[in-house]
Amino acid sequence: MNVLVIGGGGREHAMAWKLAESDKVQMVFVAPGNGGTALDSRLKNVPITDVVALREWAQENKIGLTVVGPEGPLASGVVDEFRAHGLRIFGPTKAAAQLESSKAFSKAFMQRHNIPTAAYEAFTDPTAAHAYVQRMGAPIVVKADGLAAGKGVVVAMTLEEAHAAIDFMLLDNTLGVVHNAGEGGQAVPRVVIEEFLVGEEASFMVLCDGKDVVALATSQDHKRLLDDDQGPNTGGMGAYSPAPVVTPQVHARAMREIILPTLKGMEQDGIPYTGFLYAGLMIDPQGQVKTLEFNCRMGDPETQPILMRLKTDFVDVMMAATDAGGLANMELDWDRRTALGVVLAAHGYPSTPRKGDVIEGLPTANKLSDEASMVFHAGTEQRDGATLTNGGRVLCVTALAENARAARQAAYEAIHGIRFNGMQYRTDIGHRAVKQAGEAKAAK
Repeated sequence: MNVLVIGGGGREHAMAWKLAESDKVQMVFVAPGNGGTALDSRLKNVPITDVVALREWAQENKIGLTVVGPEGPLASGVVDEFRAHGLRIFGPTKAAAQLESSKAFSKAFMQRHNIPTAAYEAFTDPTAAHAYVQRMGAPIVVKADGLAAGKGVVVAMTLEEAHAAIDFMLLDNTLGVVHNAGEGGQAVPRVVIEEFLVGEEASFMVLCDGKDVVALATSQDHKRLLDDDQGPNTGGMGAYSPAPVVTPQVHARAMREIILPTLKGMEQDGIPYTGFLYAGLMIDPQGQVKTLEFNCRMGDPETQPILMRLKTDFVDVMMAATDAGGLANMELDWDRRTALGVVLAAHGYPSTPRKGDVIEGLPTANKLSDEASMVFHAGTEQRDGATLTNGGRVLCVTALAENARAARQAAYEAIHGIRFNGMQYRTDIGHRAVKQAGEAKAAK
């Protein structure tokens, strides 16, 4: 059958690549796709982003399955539009996607259903927000209450940083994030300010069919731009799977205290949840778990290493997940090895990424090499026979190896030879997993 992947980032390249491995697929279309999906003969880019136009195109081209990658189309109601016309699509409805598209909705939902999360308050008035921060002190977290492409969170270690973040989000509104309707129905910016949680972060992702749930492999990403977790927050500078911090006990607790109550709560609220559900976890030293945020899609760059480890036919998984109760008997088969991805970002990322730099040294293969490495494209485009940068996070170089140390070495070796002006990346992706593995070995 023909399959459609909606989106144009590294996550969508990984999804399309994995779907194309299935012998049940004739062609995988990617809308709008990127420079990497344009180079793969098994994939075909479709330059359409409008929800209705996409639905019409899917009908005309007899698309048997659609998988939604990014949050934007979900918040715009692409799932509602496709389902209303009898098309099979995997993702949450517009109402359910509020778990991600509105931080205030998400926090109120968690509070209402007793799902562990940080204490918070929401503000549209800068004066009240400043007073709250002054009263609570630092460190403290300031979040824009809408979709901000991973850049709407400031972990303020000082009061000065917190006050600057409030002005940035409520007064300057440089992010362009507006969510709720103010007086007269006018959209106004809003922030959520919450307590600073101590611990280690992990990405916990599951598949939901509206009735049953199946957990994906665990993963951990690196949000800060620079080594040693320094610099500004980004959409993610690298990730690896599995994540040793998610022990069997933590996994069970996350399912019991966060995932299952969330699905039950959404059903009780009249918004049954289907699609990927991503819970950002904060795990404290005692193994207690709290929810940092919900995303209504797979994480990026976590998707790249997770899908490199998936051995089950991804088409079978998606077909089961788009039937109510279809996941009841689905068991996923995972490669026991570790996958690790390193993001290569553009000059000026995350604030002002530069576009148009020529990328050299890219591999041309469509599939995994003997070294089990893959270069997933994100912010790239093809122009006059050259691959150019076209976004903040440009590539995610991902490798599969026996353990975290070997996977890290293989990923960084695969980066050698790839170059573009202003290229920046972290040199310590996977450092926690490598350290934990070393400590475990020493303890034996």
